Amino acid sequence: MRGDFALTNLTNHFLIAMPGLQDAIFSRSVVFVCEHSERGALGLVINKPGDMDMKRLFDKVDLPLRRQDLLDQPVFQGGPMHTERGFVLHESIFIGGEQPAETAYASTMSITGGLEMTTSKDVLEALSTGAGPRRVLVSLGYSAWGEGQLESELSDNSWLTVAASNNVIFDTPVAQRYDQALLLLGLELWMLSPDAGHA
Repeated sequence: MRGDFALTNLTNHFLIAMPGLQDAIFSRSVVFVCEHSERGALGLVINKPGDMDMKRLFDKVDLPLRRQDLLDQPVFQGGPMHTERGFVLHESIFIGGEQPAETAYASTMSITGGLEMTTSKDVLEALSTGAGPRRVLVSLGYSAWGEGQLESELSDNSWLTVAASNNVIFDTPVAQRYDQALLLLGLELWMLSPDAGHA
């Protein structure tokens, strides 16, 4: 089993919802997979903005936001789990050299491919001063799959998978992220039948 799993580890990949996936949260969603192991998977939806922007979020946690580039950025609906908690997807922090800082923030998960996900408030405090990671995506809640659950959904053709692109996460307008993720596979939405399988 371990050898088989290594071939299908989807950490640092996108899950792209197939047209037939009609779930309210996951319909037409792109999920960035932060962690995938034999025990399950954890990811963040990167194309479903909530009704709050970063300025309102910082107001709620009593912090100023001195990063002009972030004021109007939406806070995303990362998934149905722990929707009251914040999850910050960001580039790795480098301090004084080329190695990522081991403990830049109190609670950070390093993700293969150069991104990190932080759940501690200190990353928001850094952003509030005008510092912190250059590119960030903040979500409330996350998506999770138990042991074997994601693999089952993949075999049911609920998702397409492709290696993640930081440009799609951070630089692509939100409304275009689904189509741009499909383009990473050389696909466009019209090519997918609602009940099609993998291309």
